[in-house]
Amino acid sequence: MTAMSVEKKVNGTPVASEPERGFDAVALARAEAIRTRTTAEADALRIEAQGKAEAEKIKAATEAEAKRIANERAAMRLEKEKADHQATLAKKAAETAKYNAEQAKSEKAEKEEAGREAARLAEQERSERYWKWGARGIYAVGLIIAAPIQFLHFWDPQRPFLVAAPGLLEGFALVLAFGAAWAVAHRRDVAPYRIGIMLGALIAAGINLYGGMSDPKIGLNAGIIGAIASLGGPIVLMAYEHGIAQKTDGIPSWRERRAAEKQAEAEEAARASAAKAKAEAEEKAAAEKAAREQAAAEEQQRRDTDRQQHHPEVWAVADALRSARGSQYVTEQIWAEAWTRVTGCKTVGITLDIESQSRAAQARMQTVTDTPIIGEFSLIESQKGPRAKRDPNAPDGRRNNGGTPPVRRAGDSAPYAPIARKQASIEQTTEKKD
Repeated sequence: MTAMSVEKKVNGTPVASEPERGFDAVALARAEAIRTRTTAEADALRIEAQGKAEAEKIKAATEAEAKRIANERAAMRLEKEKADHQATLAKKAAETAKYNAEQAKSEKAEKEEAGREAARLAEQERSERYWKWGARGIYAVGLIIAAPIQFLHFWDPQRPFLVAAPGLLEGFALVLAFGAAWAVAHRRDVAPYRIGIMLGALIAAGINLYGGMSDPKIGLNAGIIGAIASLGGPIVLMAYEHGIAQKTDGIPSWRERRAAEKQAEAEEAARASAAKAKAEAEEKAAAEKAAREQAAAEEQQRRDTDRQQHHPEVWAVADALRSARGSQYVTEQIWAEAWTRVTGCKTVGITLDIESQSRAAQARMQTVTDTPIIGEFSLIESQKGPRAKRDPNAPDGRRNNGGTPPVRRAGDSAPYAPIARKQASIEQTTEKKD
């Protein structure tokens, strides 16, 4: 290989070059390594920059998606809040409408009730006004009819002063009627006035009737009509004043009294029915209680007799305990304590003989249970688990491996049951001892 001269420059100035040496493989390898490393570093930086850019893109996309989801959730929350607000407003509006409707209904009912009350009061006032003026009108008509008859009856030219007698008779009843009205208004006793009115009316009626019968100028018919007029006017006026007095005093009418009596009768019947039902229930409860007590007494008597006959020693102790404790009869607690003190056993009904027999039987059962079974009655083989059936078409491993038996591994055969292992251990121990 021919050596070549290489011109060297230092800061752009040619310098003398050394003679060219031979091929340097190490330098080339180093240069190649540097170039490869530089390329790798550049690729790594480029890949890292691309990765960062992709990461920024992914991060930006993730943040944008998160913002979108957050905005959607905020929008959904806002819609939900709006819907809840609308529902609340609708509910409040419905409640307000319901309250207004109920209020309007209540006001309408009150107005209707007030209207009915006003109509009832107006009707009462109207009927009372008609009744008052009707009674006074009847009294005035009676006075008009009765006064002329009395004038004719009492007219005497020799005694002209008797012409004032009709005014006295009819005025007597009229003034007493005014007195009765005053008594009603001032809440005074009105009975004397009514008695006076009736006496005056009877006197006037009697005079009219006598005048009609004795005086042909008056006549019987006029006398009868005059008597009726003298009685009718004061009676009607007195009936009016009686009603006003009852209203003022708050005395119930016959209809109100009748309704009150019916209600009182119904309440009394209900109370009587309830009392009867209560008495029947108490009687039934008392009878059931007496029957239970009788049955309990009979059962206690039977129990005491039975115990006294079959367990006299225990009964003597139990009766002594009962007497000492002031009990009415031997309770189960007293009997159990007496049984323990006499027999020593805490279980009622168990004696020493029964306990010894029971323990002997338990010992024999334990001996029989623990004794091993040897011979043809042994159940060891029957305690083994079932073996898996061998497929007849399966190859015989001993023939295909040169006559060597196959290797046995754990789990190839079914294990013995725990009872079988115990029985085998007992039998092997017994055989060794023999």
